[in-house]
Amino acid sequence: MKAAVFREYNKDPTKVVKIEDIDVPKIKPNEVLIKVESASYNYNDLWAIWGEPVKTPLPHISGSDVAGTIVEVGSDVQKLKVGDRVASHSNMSCRVCEACTSGREYDCNDRTIWGFQTGPLWGGFAQYTRLPEVNVVKIADNVSFEDAAAVSMVGMTSWHMLVGRAKIKPGQTVLIMGGGSGVGMVGIQIAKLYNCTVIATAGNKDKMDKCLGLGADYVVNHREADWYKKVRAISKELGQPGIDVVFEHIGKSTFPQEVGLLKMGGTLVATGATTGYDSTIDLRYLFFKGTNLLGSTQGTKAELEDVMYWVSKGKIKPVIDSVLPFSDMVKGHVMMAEAQQFGKILTTPQKL
Repeated sequence: MKAAVFREYNKDPTKVVKIEDIDVPKIKPNEVLIKVESASYNYNDLWAIWGEPVKTPLPHISGSDVAGTIVEVGSDVQKLKVGDRVASHSNMSCRVCEACTSGREYDCNDRTIWGFQTGPLWGGFAQYTRLPEVNVVKIADNVSFEDAAAVSMVGMTSWHMLVGRAKIKPGQTVLIMGGGSGVGMVGIQIAKLYNCTVIATAGNKDKMDKCLGLGADYVVNHREADWYKKVRAISKELGQPGIDVVFEHIGKSTFPQEVGLLKMGGTLVATGATTGYDSTIDLRYLFFKGTNLLGSTQGTKAELEDVMYWVSKGKIKPVIDSVLPFSDMVKGHVMMAEAQQFGKILTTPQKL
C-alpha cells in the first residue's frame, strides 16, 4: 500500500515526507482494518515532523483523523463488521484505570494520540490503517467520508471544551478565539447550537467574514492591538458585565487579555497555545472575580458520537478548505505551517 512516511525530523516537511510502498498492516484480535478514503490534517502532524515538543516514533506515519470503510475485523471485534462506514477516535487510553472507567478517558495516565504519538508506521496518512474497535465510531450514510474526517478531532475537542468542561448554557456570551481555526469553526457552531451569543475572533478580514457566515454574532480581529477593547465594548452593548465563557487555544499573545474579559465567576477553557506557552496573568482575577481556568484535551468517544449525530442532522457543518490528491499530500503540511487555509485540509489516500 501507499503511505506518507518520514524517517527523520525536519522543519521543512517537503524534505522528509515521502510517499512509500509499505505492507498493509496486520490487525490484532481487537482491531479493524480500515480502507482510508479521507484523512484530515492537524497541527500535531507538524509537531510530529518537527520532532518537537515531543519526539514521535520513527519511521512515522502521521494522521489522526480518518474516515473510510472496514475491510477486515479481528476475532474479538463485537459490534463492527466488514462494510461499515467509520471514522477514527484518536484518543487512545487504557480503558481500565479509574479515570477511564469513570468516563474521563482524556485523563488517563497512559493516554496517547493515535497518529501522533503512536508508531512506528501507525497513523492515518495511508491507504489502509488499523485501529482498536473502541477507537472507531460509525458514521451515518448521509455523512460523507470527507466531512467525517474533517470534523473528527476538532469536533470532539471543541465539544469537550464547551459542553464537557465549560458546560455552556443557553443565553451565555461565548468568546471563540481563533474562529477561523479547525476547533474555532466547530466551536462557533456548538455555541450557536446551545443558543449562545457568540463573539468570534480571526486574523484577517476574509476569515472574519467567514466566521459570521458560520453563525458568529460579532467578530473582531485578534491581530489588532486593541482587539480586547472591542470585545469589551460588544459586551457592554449586550448589557453584560463580561464574557461568560472564553474558548482559548491561541496562547501567549492573547491569554492575559482573555482572562481580563471574563465576568465574575466566568470560565476560560484552553486547549493549546499556538503562539507560545509562557504566558502571565494578573492573579487578582482568580480570587477577586472567582475566575475558572480549565484545561482541556481531546474528548471521549461518546462526545465524538454526539458530534457525528449533529453533523448527520446538519446542525454542525464541517468546513473544508481543500482536498489534495495523495501524491501531493505534503502540500497540506506546508499550508498548515503557513496558516493558508480556512477550514480543514484533506487528502485522499485512494486517489493518487
